[in-house]
Amino acid sequence: MKDLLRTADLSRADVELLLNTAADFAANPLRSSTALANKSVAIYMTKPSTRTRLASETAVAHLGGTPIFIRGDELQLGRGETIADTARIISGYCDALIIRTFAQSDVDELGANASVPVINGLTDDDHPTQLLADWVTIRENFGADIAGRKFVYLGDGNNMAHAWLTMGAIMGAHVVAATPTGAWAPDAKVVAQANAIAATTGATIEVTNDPEAAAKDASVLYTDVWMSMGDPESERIEKTKALSPFAVSQQLMDLTAKDSIFMHCLPAHREEEVATSVIDGPKSVIWREAFHRRTTIQALLYHLTRGELQGR
Repeated sequence: MKDLLRTADLSRADVELLLNTAADFAANPLRSSTALANKSVAIYMTKPSTRTRLASETAVAHLGGTPIFIRGDELQLGRGETIADTARIISGYCDALIIRTFAQSDVDELGANASVPVINGLTDDDHPTQLLADWVTIRENFGADIAGRKFVYLGDGNNMAHAWLTMGAIMGAHVVAATPTGAWAPDAKVVAQANAIAATTGATIEVTNDPEAAAKDASVLYTDVWMSMGDPESERIEKTKALSPFAVSQQLMDLTAKDSIFMHCLPAHREEEVATSVIDGPKSVIWREAFHRRTTIQALLYHLTRGELQGR
């Protein structure tokens, strides 16, 4: 496996290896401080970023490498050079590429034409590095035995909902996406893919329009902002109205399991998709979750550059 382009690229064995290595890096960030010595990693972002940029740059530095941050307007892509040509050029200078952009097809094309590992740091379709951070955090709170636990995402059926369902399927979990019907439901193809993976892992995939039923006895309630980068502003009023019943309120948290946690990929809009009392409350693990963006990207770079991930 050369690249991580989509969450579905990962096998269960890959995820287990990455989670274990990330936990090691959490305890000892400089454990492999020469793994990328005399090497560089391009970090190309056409979307603004806080966590992904900081996590990527620090992960490269902790491995002894040099991060090279590139904004979307700083490459010749903006003047007509093809994605394939850009991939070949980056491969000649750098030892890996992390990209955060809009179109999944751009990431796929970079992966197809680059000779170095390409890591999807977020697209409109998927967010695999976030899900790795989420599952390290889940492991820290619940351990590896997740039998009888339910992991619930509430809100927009966006890239985070897609990645949540897919990673849950890989991990053999009972995962739920509670979203509106219609335009803001998860993509049917992604749900079908998650169900296909679940058939091989014993996972349970559930898509519902009932937030209270979803929250009942859940171990995790997870949400994301309602208006993602690139969403048309003209949809805000209609989308907010549709998503309002899926806001993570204190009342929903009270329906969850006694040892439940609240998760959010951030940034958050308090009193929109989540109540302030929840996100700043005792069940919230958002800061530890954000911390693990670095440990998991560090683990990905470590194993991908060594050719140690097998893929599905």
